[in-house]
Amino acid sequence: MTEEFEPKIVAFLCKWCSSAGSDLAGVSRMEYPANVIPIQVMCSGSVSPLYIFEAFNRGADGVLVSGCHPGDCHYIKGNMYARRKLLLVKKLLEHVGLEPQRFRMSWVSAAEGQKYTQVIKELVKELKPLGPQTKLRRERNG
Repeated sequence: MTEEFEPKIVAFLCKWCSSAGSDLAGVSRMEYPANVIPIQVMCSGSVSPLYIFEAFNRGADGVLVSGCHPGDCHYIKGNMYARRKLLLVKKLLEHVGLEPQRFRMSWVSAAEGQKYTQVIKELVKELKPLGPQTKLRRERNG
C-alpha cells in the first residue's frame, strides 16, 4: 500500500496581516491541511527571491508569500513592491523548469482566517498531482 503524497509548503507570512489571519484560523479551530511551515516576516516586500529559491533547495514542494491587501500595507507600498518582484521570481522559476503552480502569492488580512484556510487548501490540491519537487532540491550531505 502506497502512502499518498503530502506536499511540504513554506509560507512567508506578513506579520501584520497574513500571519495574524493564520493565527485567527488556528484559534477559531478552522480545519485546513497541516502542510505549511510558516515563516513570519515583517512585510511581504521584505521577502528576498533568494528566500524562495532556498526554500525549494531545502525541499519545499511549494512556496507561498502572503501579505496585506493592496492599499493596506503597514509599510505603505511594501506589498506592491513584493507583487512586482515576485512576478519576476515566478517567471524565473518557470524558466528553470519549475511548474508555476508551485509558487503562489496571496493577500490575506488579519480578519480573514477563512480565506487563509482556503488559500492553503487550494495550494495543497494543486500540488498533490505534481508530486514531490525535485528540480531545485539539492542533496544534503550528513
